[in-house]
Formats: sequence, structure tokens, C-alpha cells
Amino acid sequence: MFLDSLISIKNYGVTQMTWIKTISYNEATGKLKKLYDRVKGPDDNVDNIMLAHSLRPHTMEGHMGLYKHVLHNSANNVPKWKLEAIGIYVSLLNACDYCVEHHFQGLKRLLKDDEKSECIRGALEAGQPERIFEGSDLAMMLYANLLTTRPSQIDSNMIEELRNSGLEDGEILEINQVIAYFGYANRTVLGLGINSEGDILGLSPKNSDEPENWSHA
Repeated sequence: MFLDSLISIKNYGVTQMTWIKTISYNEATGKLKKLYDRVKGPDDNVDNIMLAHSLRPHTMEGHMGLYKHVLHNSANNVPKWKLEAIGIYVSLLNACDYCVEHHFQGLKRLLKDDEKSECIRGALEAGQPERIFEGSDLAMMLYANLLTTRPSQIDSNMIEELRNSGLEDGEILEINQVIAYFGYANRTVLGLGINSEGDILGLSPKNSDEPENWSHA
């Protein structure tokens, strides 16, 4: 029955970027078109994870607002490349290849060091963040692992360990929100069969000082 439903979707000519119907940029009107214009990249490209929201534009608006504020806001203290690395690790733990590939390209653009980027990815893929991270950076990765795989085991002692590693409470909150956001994004992708066909990998909102500016580059 499940296979029959996929065949039915294909026969109706619906895009296969997701398992549900999506509305392309060229087909969009009204609020959806306005939102697309806010999030689009070069050549009117809209990431497939945003296209997946097209039947309910208000959920796209919520998703993009959360993403922009959590990962791309100048009020964050934790360097953006470290937040990207956390997102990659969470996505690896959730086996979300889409988010891994998108955010690995983002990591490379931020670091401008392909060798270091590859070392980070290799360590995270091996489940051995200690190969590349230490101190507070390693503590945040261990927290990301536990919160993603065994969230009920988090207690105040874990937070105290993060403090003892040198992280301030506001930074712990930033890390917590990035981990939580990627859990949401990963489940959006995996639950709707979103793939990267047609996407430009690694694009992200560049203006961190304007929270409402969602344009991708």
C-alpha cells in the first residue's frame, strides 16, 4: 500500500523533492511567494526543506524564524562554526544526510579550511569528537550527543559540567537551542522524505544583525 501511494504521487507529476506535494517558486502566489522571496538564494533557488512547508506557509515562517534566530543571530556568543558543527553532529546521530551535507558545506565556508573541516567531519562521523575537540568544545559535543540520543538522562550535573568547562549559562542556552532545532529539522526532513535534488548546498542567511532578513547567499 505504501509503495502504491508513492507510485500514485509520481503519476500525478508531483515533485519528488519530498514525499508530499510541494509548490514551486514559479507556481507560488500570495503569502507563499512573499516568503519564498525572503528565503530564496541565487536563481530563485529555495531549499527543499523550505519547499516542504509550501502547503502551510505559516509553518515555513515559523521554521525560518527559529532557524535564523537560533543559528544566525549576532547576539549569540558561541562562534557560528561551532554551532554548525553541533548541528552536523546531531544530524549524524539522527542519520539525516540532508542536514549533514547542507551544514557541512556551511561549516567549510565559515572555516575557510577544508582540511580542518574534513577532520571535524571525520571525528564526528566516527562518534569520536574528542579527536578534534577539547575543553568546553568537547563538553558541548558530549551534551549534544546525550540530549539527542538519551534526553531523559540529562540532569543538573550535566549542566554543571558545562559550566565547569568554561561555558556561561547563556552559551549553554544557545547550544541547547541549536541541538533542539536540529532535532526538529532532522525529523522534518526524514519524516517527509526531503532530498537535496536541485538544492545549492551550504547557503545560509548572511546578515546576522537583521533577524528578519532571511535572504540566502
